[in-house]
Amino acid sequence: MKKIEIRTIKEPNLSGNFSISNLNTLLSEKDMIEQTHRHDFFFVLAIEKGNGEHQIDFTSYAILNYSVFILRPGQVHQLILKKESKGYLMAFDNSFYAPKEKLKKEMLSIVSRNNYYKLETEIYNRLIPILECILSEYSNKKIMFRDNIKANLDLFFIELFRQTKNSDTLTKNNSYDISTLEKLLKLLDIHFYKNKQVSYYANQLNLSTYQLNSITKKALGKSCSQLINERTLLEAKRYLVATSNQINEISYHLGYDDTSYFIRFFRKQTGLTPAIFRQSFK
Repeated sequence: MKKIEIRTIKEPNLSGNFSISNLNTLLSEKDMIEQTHRHDFFFVLAIEKGNGEHQIDFTSYAILNYSVFILRPGQVHQLILKKESKGYLMAFDNSFYAPKEKLKKEMLSIVSRNNYYKLETEIYNRLIPILECILSEYSNKKIMFRDNIKANLDLFFIELFRQTKNSDTLTKNNSYDISTLEKLLKLLDIHFYKNKQVSYYANQLNLSTYQLNSITKKALGKSCSQLINERTLLEAKRYLVATSNQINEISYHLGYDDTSYFIRFFRKQTGLTPAIFRQSFK
């Protein structure tokens, strides 16, 4: 079973557990063309000026001026970024930046669940000095530079958080729901291959299935069963597009012993068979 390529933060130009690069330098002579892959770190692309295309988990975005892309670890993407684009590329993992304060932790969770931000010029311009400061600290590495970078990452994500619909509603009343939802999504990432029953996740969170469904419907307008199906479907799509694995291999990898059942599930969710879906991306 061929796995989807996973890039780590220790690859060239992404040494350590944090990095930031100026796109002017990276794209001074040629386009950036990245084939389908995933990361084990957060990936942030801030575009002041540029064009190209960014596909994240089968949603395509045109690269526009004053935009920000955020990818969570594990997401699959491919990128074409034209030369002479202007902005910054950041990468960090949880060992470098993982807010301990509850509100900041939930803020990062909310912000990173949205892959794309198209910002007003005024809003983006507030990010520029933050990014410039981060780049300076990273380049010069003076005393406590890591602390300075983390403080500026707080400011960066606060600005993006203010652009989300949750920014005025994150209170003590729904903080519990957001925290529980984040725990559920992390559990799904780990266990959906073998556990597709709502009761399993409810037990892991010490909730009844009714309580868990109430939280997911309130937060996302979806039942827990829908989230399990969506997570399974997303991983199926990732493997169909990013690998040449046989459909029966993908089916088994996703926890289905009966390939025909997997094909029926996929067709019910998408209206296409796995083979036709794969062919549509060639």
